[in-house]
Amino acid sequence: MFQVLNASWALLLGIFMLMLGNGVQGTLLGLRGEVEGFSTTEMSIIISAYFLGFLFASRMAPRMIQRVGHVRVFAALGSTISAILILYPTLADPWAWAVGRVIIGFCFCGVYITAESWLNDSATNETRGKALSLYMIMQMGGVVAGQYVVALGDVAGFVLFVIPSVLVSLAFAPILLSVRPAPAFEVAKPLTVRELIKISPLSCVGMFALGGVFAAQFGMTAVYGVKVGMTVPQISIMISTIYIAALLLQYPIGLISDHMDRRWLIAILSMIGGAGAFIGVLTDNYWLVVVAAVAAGGTSNPLYALLIAYCNDYLAREDMAGASGGLLFINGVGAIIGPILVGFVMDNVGPQGYWAYISVLLFGLGVYAIWRMTQRSTPNLESEDQSNMAYVMMQTATPVAVEVAQEVWGQAEEDENT
Repeated sequence: MFQVLNASWALLLGIFMLMLGNGVQGTLLGLRGEVEGFSTTEMSIIISAYFLGFLFASRMAPRMIQRVGHVRVFAALGSTISAILILYPTLADPWAWAVGRVIIGFCFCGVYITAESWLNDSATNETRGKALSLYMIMQMGGVVAGQYVVALGDVAGFVLFVIPSVLVSLAFAPILLSVRPAPAFEVAKPLTVRELIKISPLSCVGMFALGGVFAAQFGMTAVYGVKVGMTVPQISIMISTIYIAALLLQYPIGLISDHMDRRWLIAILSMIGGAGAFIGVLTDNYWLVVVAAVAAGGTSNPLYALLIAYCNDYLAREDMAGASGGLLFINGVGAIIGPILVGFVMDNVGPQGYWAYISVLLFGLGVYAIWRMTQRSTPNLESEDQSNMAYVMMQTATPVAVEVAQEVWGQAEEDENT
């Protein structure tokens, strides 16, 4: 681990600060929108706009890096994020916020792709697994820490918008001042959506459903909290538990997934998450609502990586990175539609519609997973190496990170054959 930190501390520190800033602004907008008098429908559109930008960047950012290099892309995207964050409180209009969210979503997605490919270059075949695990810990840790920053300030003021702007600006300093040269970057050719549906219908349906769940958790949780009368510290604790539960459960779920039919695990986790979310429909007790957040967050986030691992059970190694990119695209489409749907439900049935929406999606995924088991036999993992490969992807689960894991696995195969 010390070897990894020595090689990648600047990048990991920068990612933590970036996610700290992103965690602050994600929750802050939901709270400030209520202060500004935005309706639930308007806030749902604003939240969806972030994922629209993410969707564009997943296609465009890799080509930007190829064209002008990591350093310029980092600098351009980082300065843009910082500027938009400062502009939010000065442009208290839902459409202006929506445009800003599209831009910020694009920039953050580009930053993630850049950071992951840079991390790949700084690690060796022996340290990549540890490096990617630390990368995911820094991401989750930054989002969790961001919730407690929100609780320390006044959401009606200006300071809480300045803090994430400063954090994002400072995040790039250790990265851009690193003496390590920027790596070369190659774009993996994605599989088409039609090809992915043919390969793994369950993974595609699951990724679409989880896109809606993630978008609700990331942006609409704060809106729900305000609607039911929670204080800012209470909302911050509730949101942080979503990511803490995911961080704690990711590793054991990854281990279990390599020793059973993943579809059973997908079904079980979906049902647990759906049942947990349904608790929020039945009660307004704060601590029971936190239990609902733990159940939904602790299952939905590992499900994302589990669905990618399951899809890859049916793929050749050279197609894995492309499939991950395609699944990310499907997830993004779900994330765009999700907040608009949950906003509509909350407007018509009340704040508990937030939990009802998440519960229906997770229960639906569980039922579909069980049905798919009647349509297809259990995938036959060719070797222990393929099982290990799937576990690595349980911890990474992004297109660039999957490509890194793919390289590690390929190197291990070469070592065994020599």
